[in-house]
Amino acid sequence: MTMFPRKVRQSALAACAVALCTLAGAAHAADDDKVPYWASVDTDLANLRVGPGESYKIDWVYRRLHLPVKVLRREGPWRLVEDPDGAKGWMRDLLLSRQRSALVKGPGRKALVEMHAAPSSASPMLWRMESGVVGVLGDCKEGWCPFDVQGHKGFVEQEMLWGAGAP
Repeated sequence: MTMFPRKVRQSALAACAVALCTLAGAAHAADDDKVPYWASVDTDLANLRVGPGESYKIDWVYRRLHLPVKVLRREGPWRLVEDPDGAKGWMRDLLLSRQRSALVKGPGRKALVEMHAAPSSASPMLWRMESGVVGVLGDCKEGWCPFDVQGHKGFVEQEMLWGAGAP
C-alpha cells in the first residue's frame, strides 16, 4: 500500500471539505428563494398538475419554452405556479428556470405592442408584437425593459409585459 505524506493527505481532505461546503451552500441558496418569485418554463413540454406529485392528474400541458410563471409556493421538488392566464397548478422544479422571461399583454387582444431601439417612446420603433409573444427579459429600469424575442432585441414598456413587475 502506498502511503501519502501527511501534508498531502491534509491538503486533499481540506480541498474536499471546501468543495462539499461550496456545493451544500449552493444547494441551500437555491432553496432560499422567497416566494413569490418569477420563473420560466425551461422545456418545450411541461405538465401542470392539480397536486404536488406524479400521481396527481395533469390539468394543463404547456408547449411553450420560456413561458413566464409566478411561483407561489414550494413543496419539496414541486412548485405551485400561476400562468399568465391565471391558471394555477403544480409543476416539477426541474421544468423551471430562473431565467426571466415575459409575455406581451397588449391593451387588447388584437392590439400591437411596440419594441423600441432605446428605453423611450421617442426612440425609433423596431417591431410591433402581438399579445402572447414570449421573450427573454432584461433588468427593467424606469418603466422600460430590455426584451429579446428570438434575437429581435429592443425595449418594451414594462406595463405591457406580464412577468416584468414584482411577483
